Amino acid sequence: MKRRHPISPANITLANRVGRVLWQICRIAFYRPTPIFMHGWRRMILRLFGAKIGKGAFPYPKAKIWAPWNLTMGEFSCLANDVDCYCVAPIKLGKHVTISQYSYLCSASHDYKSPNMPLVTASITIDDLAWVAADVFVGPGVHIGEGAVIAARSTVIGDIESWKFAAGNPAIVKGERPTLQA
Repeated sequence: MKRRHPISPANITLANRVGRVLWQICRIAFYRPTPIFMHGWRRMILRLFGAKIGKGAFPYPKAKIWAPWNLTMGEFSCLANDVDCYCVAPIKLGKHVTISQYSYLCSASHDYKSPNMPLVTASITIDDLAWVAADVFVGPGVHIGEGAVIAARSTVIGDIESWKFAAGNPAIVKGERPTLQA
């Protein structure tokens, strides 16, 4: 079982709150209105807010990023338009990862077993060459292995091994992908 980290509103620092306000102002003014081809500009803005962004990454203008300082995008990875990257905890995308439109990467939830339902967080890792197709939900603590493909409209709440094809709600492995030959 993965360790989930409880967070209370008192644990969310003033610096975090101020950072998110500044990020939202910058996102609305300088990130969101850019033409699609201006990936370099958006990479620069994300880096200014602490994101670790590899060369040639494709952060699209309508991708919604909650806290850039918790985002890592490997070289040539992609956050498509209308992706919601709720990175309360770290979200790491490897090299050549594609997150397709309308997908939701969710690194936080609430502990429903506790009466006050505190926020709990767990990081998400998506390894090199993986593809998360359109409108997929990826939950807290999930690890998607290298080269895995998640079918459109799936719900991923458990780990998916490398070079597997998974689909459904919850997503289960349906087949294998051939590995890339050098």
